[in-house]
Amino acid sequence: MENQKSNSSLKAIVAVLALLLIGSLAYIFKMTTDAKSLHTELTSVKSEKDNLLDSLAIQKTIYDKAIEDKTALSDDLIAEREKVMNLIADLKKSKGDVASMSKYREQFKKLQVNMKSLMAENDALKKANETLTVQRDSTVVVLGQQKKFNDTLVVQNENLAKTVEKGSKLVVMNLRTQAIKQRSSGKQIDTDKASRADKLKICFSIAANSIAKSGDKIYNIQIIDSKNNVLGDKKTETFGEISLTYSFSTKVAYNNQSVDICEFLEGNGKDFEKGTYYVNIFDKSELVSKTSFTLR
Repeated sequence: MENQKSNSSLKAIVAVLALLLIGSLAYIFKMTTDAKSLHTELTSVKSEKDNLLDSLAIQKTIYDKAIEDKTALSDDLIAEREKVMNLIADLKKSKGDVASMSKYREQFKKLQVNMKSLMAENDALKKANETLTVQRDSTVVVLGQQKKFNDTLVVQNENLAKTVEKGSKLVVMNLRTQAIKQRSSGKQIDTDKASRADKLKICFSIAANSIAKSGDKIYNIQIIDSKNNVLGDKKTETFGEISLTYSFSTKVAYNNQSVDICEFLEGNGKDFEKGTYYVNIFDKSELVSKTSFTLR
């Protein structure tokens, strides 16, 4: 009888111990499962935080490049980049729990929507700027070519004006001088002896010129003897800074046709000196022809 009671008590103890063991195992399993679940959740949250930080860094880089385009949206792009940078700073400081990550995800989505809109508008403005730049460059090229063309025309006109001015000048040519002995009969005889010469005959021609201005032309004739004396009237005129002493002047009626002129310088009863004489013809102060001759 006593043995039966002992067996019953032992069975009861074993049953209790078995229940306690089963409960312990169940508790340990639950704790292990919860720990794994928590670890998985923490790992997932940490991974999401890192991924979100990477995405925000990419957004910032996109804004950096877009701002370099210097479009009309530059201020808006800078403001949005500031928002991205602030979110990065806040996210780095956060513990990365589920609640905070949910909030950061929402903020990131809003920033992403704003970025897509701004990037589309910025790309449109960039393309418009590129088109305007091409048009401007083309305009600059055209204007440059036009300026070169205008400059060429100016040079051509100036050269033409110089050519016309040069071409319109009268050409004095065929200057010739001869000492003359005039007889009582009026006949003139050429001589090269100073003692026989009564006067000097100076002749020259003016060439025909259809573009020259017609009208009276005045030329100053200068005759210098072997002693460097100016013969004749010895008139002096000043042309700017140039002073000219000449023997006499002659007026020529010019009508664009060739014309021959002959003038005389009288000896005034004096013998001409022996030696070389120089004859110069001036149009105002410009020497237009010269020659020399010798009396023996």
